[in-house]
Amino acid sequence: MRRAFLTNLLLLLALNLLVKPFYILGIDAGVQRAVGTELYGMYAALLSLGFLLNIVLDLGITNYNTRHIAQHTPLMGKYLGGVAAARGGLMLAYAVLTVGAGIVLGYRGAQLGMLGWLVLNQALVASILFVRSNIQGAQRFRQDSLLSVLDRVLLIVIVGALLWGRGEGAFFRIEWFVWAQTAAYAITLLVSLVLVRRLSGAVSLRWKPAFTWVVLKRSFPFALLILLMTFYYRIDTVMLERMLPDGQVWAGIYYQGFRWFEALNMLGYLVAGLLLPMFSRMLKQKEDVAPLAGMAFRLVMAGSIAVAVFGSAHALEVMELLYHEDTESSARVLPMLLWSFVAVCTTYVFGSLLTAGGNLRALNWMAAGGALLNIMLNLILIPRMQAEGAAWAALIAQGATALVQVFLAARMNKLKGTAVIALRSLVHAGLLVAVIQVLGRVSLDAVASVLCFASAALASAWGTGLIRIGDLRAALKEGS
Repeated sequence: MRRAFLTNLLLLLALNLLVKPFYILGIDAGVQRAVGTELYGMYAALLSLGFLLNIVLDLGITNYNTRHIAQHTPLMGKYLGGVAAARGGLMLAYAVLTVGAGIVLGYRGAQLGMLGWLVLNQALVASILFVRSNIQGAQRFRQDSLLSVLDRVLLIVIVGALLWGRGEGAFFRIEWFVWAQTAAYAITLLVSLVLVRRLSGAVSLRWKPAFTWVVLKRSFPFALLILLMTFYYRIDTVMLERMLPDGQVWAGIYYQGFRWFEALNMLGYLVAGLLLPMFSRMLKQKEDVAPLAGMAFRLVMAGSIAVAVFGSAHALEVMELLYHEDTESSARVLPMLLWSFVAVCTTYVFGSLLTAGGNLRALNWMAAGGALLNIMLNLILIPRMQAEGAAWAALIAQGATALVQVFLAARMNKLKGTAVIALRSLVHAGLLVAVIQVLGRVSLDAVASVLCFASAALASAWGTGLIRIGDLRAALKEGS
């Protein structure tokens, strides 16, 4: 299984590094530059509001389905038809609740109209993820890799033409960005359905109340977990926009830094997308998950810490790569969000293992504590520190929940060596901080500085044992 993880991770990273960073840092950031920080801040707050109630669209069915199909692949057609018929009702409930929340929060007119389109887009995204969960569960990772970038490729083509194909400085409406998302998601959903239909055979889309009730009952713990985790992922932007007099500006500043976190997080999410079905099948077959969990943990620590150290030291330069406004303010936000990414990578490994093992009660208590901690910290820090306060709240909440998940996964799955890997990661971070300090005193151009740091990061990861060449070779030879 380690061989499958490595080979498919390399494919996923190759595809997503080619597409998603360009989308977020080129297209998404280009839209913000075109419409301005304040207007984009309004869009970001509405988007975050849509994310907060996103769980109503799914109620945990997607994660439950990934785990179930990984363990019972021949039942794909039955589950696909039985559950898909119920999702229409969930979409209607999500639309009513989200628009209602928007009205309660004071959104009116054009803002509510945009929220309605974002509701539709979220419904399409949730449908894509559910359909893809069948492909992931069936271990068809190459097909899923292509689907993971299809919507972004389409958006790059559509929005790129609108941004740059009509001449420099051409007028751009934020609504065009939202409508382009609708078209890209709809096409991706159709392609996903065609691929799943080939795997599942005949699918009967019939309402089966008893079957639906059983699935919803089993998926509810997954739904609660996702809801709680979404709150401490996405509540920051909404609280900034609603709590401060100039909240739209501060939400836009925060989102400048958050966009880098989001770009990196897309890569981290790929690890979870691979690990959840792999861990599920291994646990079903009573295989030892420790080698795979250990290797995944070492790899994500080696890479995420290097990114966090370099990005924190060059926060202003990183922000100025994309923006010309408010870069000093957003540069103060970026370091906390980059270290939050390290914590999130940890949760992608151990949260996936706990989810695969069905340890949802412990995860839900953890997530509830994280959500409460994040909201309380935001209430205290945002009035005093604005966007920087929201970033500190995110870092503390993400760090605390990551530590809890490492402890729970190690105890429940009898993992050995987790504390050693964590200690090696701290040494790795310390070495890279020293390297970045030395490079700061040497006169090197930007390219040479990046290459020197990257070389030092690889040497440090090898020296601390986070990357083991022998283990990687052995993993690639498994099953060959």
